[in-house]
Amino acid sequence: MRIVVDSMGGDNAPFVTVRGAVEAVNEYNLSIILTGDKGRIEGELSKYNYPKERIEVNHASEIIEMDESPAISVRRKKDSSINVGINLLREKKADAFVSAGNTGAVACASVLMLGLLKGIERPAIAVIMPNLIDVSLLIDVGANIDPKPEHLYQYAIMGTIYFEHILNKTQPKVGLLNVGEEETKGTDFLKESYRLLQSSKINFIGNVEGRDIFTGKSDVIVCDGLVGNVVLKVSESLAETMSKLLKRELKRNFFTRIGAFLSIPAFMTLKKKIDYSEYGGAPLLGVDGICIISHGHSSSKAIKNAIRVACEFVSHRINEKIVEAITAQ
Repeated sequence: MRIVVDSMGGDNAPFVTVRGAVEAVNEYNLSIILTGDKGRIEGELSKYNYPKERIEVNHASEIIEMDESPAISVRRKKDSSINVGINLLREKKADAFVSAGNTGAVACASVLMLGLLKGIERPAIAVIMPNLIDVSLLIDVGANIDPKPEHLYQYAIMGTIYFEHILNKTQPKVGLLNVGEEETKGTDFLKESYRLLQSSKINFIGNVEGRDIFTGKSDVIVCDGLVGNVVLKVSESLAETMSKLLKRELKRNFFTRIGAFLSIPAFMTLKKKIDYSEYGGAPLLGVDGICIISHGHSSSKAIKNAIRVACEFVSHRINEKIVEAITAQ
């Protein structure tokens, strides 16, 4: 199995991306192609021990920065690490692509260069969210901010397939994120989405509210990309804020410090539960190829786990199963 990694994507590239790739080849049975500035990449590779035959470098002279316009940069920077990587995927020289770079650019390049799966009209980004029971899959979190009801219906199918085969749960419960549980709540767009989901073959449980996201009421939570992205960013900020507030309070006096020391095992378990790096990257579902999008702040551990997710996606033939499910609906 060959995975392309955008070495120049992310806030700390190429240091963390190269390190994550090295950790992946040392732990998993795969090969990796690193795209980006060859000199910088080889400089980072020289720091590590790894099977040299399992990592190759494909030079890309340009970088799409995080603040650049996705559509414009993808068209203008033909030799960017993102374009070069996705082109390798299109030419069947690799099985999957991983990037912690400009999310919009990855999505745009994937659609333009790979196209969409048969029956899919819009792609969607799905992220794993921890909850009180296990985890949920939130889809979409930013690929499409102005979808139609038919697109949310397709998101639900794609999310169901991903949850079944990657997270190993048959007939996952699907909920539509709304302002109330009643089917009469929400905009006309949400009401029509509800009707489509209700008449489908998926395990639709109805509307879910924001307070239900972390309870485990629904396995797959469907929403438009604007709402999903806000939910994701607020959740990340809240987790970080709560962590800082907790540390501040636990250092307040001698007794709280003793309590903090005794609670270290519980804190470590909680940290692992809410750490995005444990879940790897977010799949861009619906494109005719396998693209995993990692957080811009990704650590080497997150990159390694994103590569693992890409391998699981390939092994379980998720795209084939999505096409089969869409056709069968």
